[in-house]
Amino acid sequence: MKVMRKIIEIDEELCDGCGQCVIACAEGAIAIIDEKARLVSEIYCDGLGACLGECPQGAIRMIEREADDFDPEAVEQYLKAKESASGKAELHIPSACPSSRLQMFHPRPSEQQTTRAGAADLQPAGPSALSHWPVQIRLVPAHAPFLKGADLLVAADCTPFAYPEFHRDFLKGKVVLIGCPKFDDVPQYVQRFTEIFSSAGIRSVTILVMEVPCCSGLPMIVRKGMAAAGKEIPIEEIVISAQGEIIKREQSAA
Repeated sequence: MKVMRKIIEIDEELCDGCGQCVIACAEGAIAIIDEKARLVSEIYCDGLGACLGECPQGAIRMIEREADDFDPEAVEQYLKAKESASGKAELHIPSACPSSRLQMFHPRPSEQQTTRAGAADLQPAGPSALSHWPVQIRLVPAHAPFLKGADLLVAADCTPFAYPEFHRDFLKGKVVLIGCPKFDDVPQYVQRFTEIFSSAGIRSVTILVMEVPCCSGLPMIVRKGMAAAGKEIPIEEIVISAQGEIIKREQSAA
């Protein structure tokens, strides 16, 4: 039923698709679609404006217009359906997709160097510092054994390409989870980190992001998961430029 009420309006010209409003909306009324924040359905927006202060571009405002009435029961069903779909996908992935099979690797000797077969002209490379598989946030279950008591590296998936010494300077001795807050499922990420922080006994978190605006959502995702889990874990946030330089390095208690 249409009623006159307050509801959000998103300016697509100002929106850069960072996804911070998605995290702030507990009802799941906003999603990133075609690289822009969009209202999923009028019935999911309660009109309280929790998302307004989270938009760094000022692309969201509250207006009053005729819209479908807010439906809390529909919101509950919508969120349960999303959670169920996420859980089922994770349940079936290990048997359907070998790329998500949990694996732990033994560290290679630091002096060992490798070259690709048939590529004698290439310079020897240092050993990989990767200690586990998979690495995508959505593919790593909270019960993964390599998460227990780990120092966690949460990296935007562009960072290893921009920073040439990613393995040596950031990955060594850490468990890495990678993702993109612009293109991936932000509420699912928040839920995943909530589960990880609640059960894995994480000792520290390093968040590695690019200087682009959309990457700013990743630290917020991690902090929201940590807050939901009721944990205070030391965090270091590092920002990398597009040319591979460290332009910010900041530590905080949580």
